[in-house]
Amino acid sequence: MSAVILDGKSLGLRVEAKLGDRVSQLKKSGIEPHLAVVLAGDDPASHVYVRNKQRACERCGIKSTRVDLPNNVSQQELIQVVERLNADDSVHGILVQSPTPDGTDELEITETIDPSKDVDGFHPTNLGRLVMGQVDGMLPCTPAGVMELIKDAGIDLIGKKAVVIGRSRIVGMPLSLLLAQKGIDATVTIAHSRTHDIAEICRAADLVVAAIGRAETIQADWIKPGATVIDVGINRVADDSRESGSRLTGDVEPEAAKKAGYITPVPGGVGPMTISMLMSNTVKAAELRLN
Repeated sequence: MSAVILDGKSLGLRVEAKLGDRVSQLKKSGIEPHLAVVLAGDDPASHVYVRNKQRACERCGIKSTRVDLPNNVSQQELIQVVERLNADDSVHGILVQSPTPDGTDELEITETIDPSKDVDGFHPTNLGRLVMGQVDGMLPCTPAGVMELIKDAGIDLIGKKAVVIGRSRIVGMPLSLLLAQKGIDATVTIAHSRTHDIAEICRAADLVVAAIGRAETIQADWIKPGATVIDVGINRVADDSRESGSRLTGDVEPEAAKKAGYITPVPGGVGPMTISMLMSNTVKAAELRLN
């Protein structure tokens, strides 16, 4: 068996193409969707992520503003920047790139963002709506991207067993809620570092989602033949065979593709979908302003 690859890059471009039509309609109504990204510090990976988001904005016709702040920015200064963007009616989406510098509190910063401009979907108001079963608002981008991949592939999860490995507020917990919602109807287990017999739980699952940020932790022999595997992790590991001396890999052992029915690649799977869902949230925020 060789798994069907869930190509997030291709699907993401299709999602963005549809968004382009909605952006054109908004502009005809006098509204230009506008995403403001706050980047504090000099973390190299963060700069790459922000550039990728800016390029996606260009593809969709979304205005992009980047606010660069020094590594020694204070909590209060960061909050003041967010409050200024909250008050700017031309800005529809606000994203503060993670991680923020040492000495700052990301949760407090997130709570400062106007929920209607919280295109990351992390504000307690938006997460609370998800808990209440309301999925028409600002959904966290990575979980929303995973659901789009599953939907596009036509994977039926009604009554099926799903295990989500990782319980973060960014991926694991919201994704578990989305998988269990009415209409999807998976039976969801949340596994984590304290879970006993995690391999056996995975072997019984029709869907395995790995979101722990540890390279190739999920072994191929944990995967049920024909199961769907969603690898959210992206890790850089040493590889002397490559000129760069390193390679990117996920949380799942590559050999799992020989047992799975469907699997996401790393890179090119969940990552592009996360950015596409960010674009989708930004356009949605602009449309809500119009209405």
